[in-house]
Amino acid sequence: MFRRRDDNDLAVLVSLNQAAIMTSMSRTMVNAYRTSGRFPAAVDLGDRRVAFVKSEVMDWIQKKIEARIAEQVRKQR
Repeated sequence: MFRRRDDNDLAVLVSLNQAAIMTSMSRTMVNAYRTSGRFPAAVDLGDRRVAFVKSEVMDWIQKKIEARIAEQVRKQR
């Protein structure tokens, strides 16, 4: 379904803007999800700047897709 995650993604940080784009959510929604524990924790870069570990965001997206597939299968039964 998705390309295999590159091991280099483990050390790649993405900005809040990039995380919002990757998830199709607004920055506000990403922050709300993060605050409530429903999104990967941010890495504090200092001076009001945070980033996210790219592989963790990709894993979060993959889990959302898998949950949708599981729900579709459940409804077909």
